[in-house]
Amino acid sequence: MEIGIIGLPWAGKTTVFNAVTSGNLAITGYADKPNIGVAKVPDERIEKLADMYNPKKVISAQVTYVDVPPPPEGFGKTRGIGGEYLNALQSNDALMVVTRAFENPSVAHVDETIDPTRDAENMIMEMIFSDIGVLDRRLPRIEDSYKGANSQERGALTQEKELLVKVKGKLEDGIALKDQGLSDDEAKRMVGFGFLSIKPLILVMNIGEDQLPQMEKLEKEIAGVFQGEHVRTAVVCAQLEMELVQMDPEEEREFRQEMGAGESSLSRMVKLSYDVVDQISFFTVGEDEVRAWEIPRNTVARHAAGTIHSDLQRGFIRAEVISYENLVECGGLVEARKRGFLRQEGKDYVLSDGEIMHVLFNL
Repeated sequence: MEIGIIGLPWAGKTTVFNAVTSGNLAITGYADKPNIGVAKVPDERIEKLADMYNPKKVISAQVTYVDVPPPPEGFGKTRGIGGEYLNALQSNDALMVVTRAFENPSVAHVDETIDPTRDAENMIMEMIFSDIGVLDRRLPRIEDSYKGANSQERGALTQEKELLVKVKGKLEDGIALKDQGLSDDEAKRMVGFGFLSIKPLILVMNIGEDQLPQMEKLEKEIAGVFQGEHVRTAVVCAQLEMELVQMDPEEEREFRQEMGAGESSLSRMVKLSYDVVDQISFFTVGEDEVRAWEIPRNTVARHAAGTIHSDLQRGFIRAEVISYENLVECGGLVEARKRGFLRQEGKDYVLSDGEIMHVLFNL
């Protein structure tokens, strides 16, 4: 799972990247190459399981973040994202849009005034304009494809055209693809076009330390403006968070209490990232390794086994499954088996968040 972090120059996106990945990239408003970092998904459950099994290795679920270079000069005035910047955005599973709410007299906002809501709305509209451009190029090609097509091919082209015309009309009304109520089948047919407005969004308002007392108020304001099933919002003081994640954990906790900074940006951003793309975790446990695995919600057992190793998916027989709560209650799998908590499930069983799975297979 990759989350692209985007934003205008000097909005603080690289600072957010450093905070969420515990990195130390140089802060510049005009980097020309993407940076990639990994964040462990904070989860108290894996810590408890590690205490129970005392394994040689403990591996948390992970989220990959990409610090995307700033948009080209003139962004917001060209009505659409294109070129290398478009390519950089298309490859991500979701986008984290960082907007600037802090004042800094030494570094002016590229649009001269501070307005995070405006900046987020402009970024979203640029994604919509980009998608309209994709459709403007595709629809004439459909018309050309009718020539020489057989009846079956013409039927498929007609279905595609009807869907694209429908979504284009809503895009022109300012409605992003992710907010158009597409059916599962329609959403699948959108794959391959490289649409941006269909991607889940995390909108992050980057504030200064002097704004920390207003954080709760600002959280409510941004959440009230940007709503939707595939949108999450957060307010963070990225500069402070970047400094805090470099501290010793105990020192960090004490400092947070003094500053009223709340939970770490790492925890907040990773949880939002997981939530917005509808990911869950399941666990494998043993004396050698306790590990969390990330999978999309509603993944069946056989496919989940494939995230561990392709052989487990190909030779899948059945899975032994237990909830995290029941395993902790029993203190281990032996007692859980005695008490009937360890269930035998088939290949089509849908895993729930936090379940522990042991795969039985044969090749």
